[in-house]
Amino acid sequence: MKIKTPYKILGTIFLCLAFILIYAPIILIIIMSFTKTYSLSEIGREFSLKWYISLFRGDYENFDTIFGLQYHIDNKFISNIDSLKVAIVNTFLVTILSTTISTIFGTMFAIGIHSFNKKHRTFFNILNNMPIVNPDIVTGFLLLLVFVLFQTLFGLERGMFTVLLSHIFFSIPYVVLSVLPRLKQIDENTYEAARDLGCGRFEAILKVVIPAISTGIISGAMFAFTMSIDDFVITMFVSGTEYFNVSTWIDSSMRRGYIPKTVYAYNAIIFFIASIIITFMNIRNAKRIKKGVLV
Repeated sequence: MKIKTPYKILGTIFLCLAFILIYAPIILIIIMSFTKTYSLSEIGREFSLKWYISLFRGDYENFDTIFGLQYHIDNKFISNIDSLKVAIVNTFLVTILSTTISTIFGTMFAIGIHSFNKKHRTFFNILNNMPIVNPDIVTGFLLLLVFVLFQTLFGLERGMFTVLLSHIFFSIPYVVLSVLPRLKQIDENTYEAARDLGCGRFEAILKVVIPAISTGIISGAMFAFTMSIDDFVITMFVSGTEYFNVSTWIDSSMRRGYIPKTVYAYNAIIFFIASIIITFMNIRNAKRIKKGVLV
């Protein structure tokens, strides 16, 4: 017992340091989102909701009448707040589309891979894992070369469409990896039974296979959504000059030196929503495990 105690204390210290490193920036962003002033040196001194209000309002001239409090936004930040709103719309539009498409195709690919024999299954698993193990900068540069070639041959301009294709490309492997383990747990006789009872191939997949792997599909969709909504490196390579999402908007705004704290309010809202979803999913899974239901 005496031998284990120092290691336990050391492990606890490292665990605390790890949590501090992970959550300190998030806490800092949340505090900054409620700070009225622009200067980082005065962080937390004056509580304000103006950065949250600016995220949902466009008439910045009337900020001084909200809740009877005095609000003001410098003119140099107004155009950037408007462009941030465009970036948020772009981000969610591409994320929702890429998540939906990659979930559908990823599920189809996983079912196809699962149907192969062991030799071909191993080969396609390796092909599926290659985009995941590749560094983002390599993937982004390769996609850039492909889109430059398409631009030369077919006149395809880089923008929202190329970003959408790229996000689908790097999201599909995560969906496949989430669905394949669920497919391995299915009793293959259930599919054959559905076929014997008169279901066609596609109907049997919809009525038997898809419900059985639904948790894997949901997990894959969540992975795809998470990977897409905060992607920066690949988007930077393939977006061109006209399209920008939140991550590339932050990069360009910091280069210009005009970054309003509205972006901190946006990030804080995303963090709170993600926390609620994760908490709900954990509670739900804990209840299902307690009832003996397979998660």
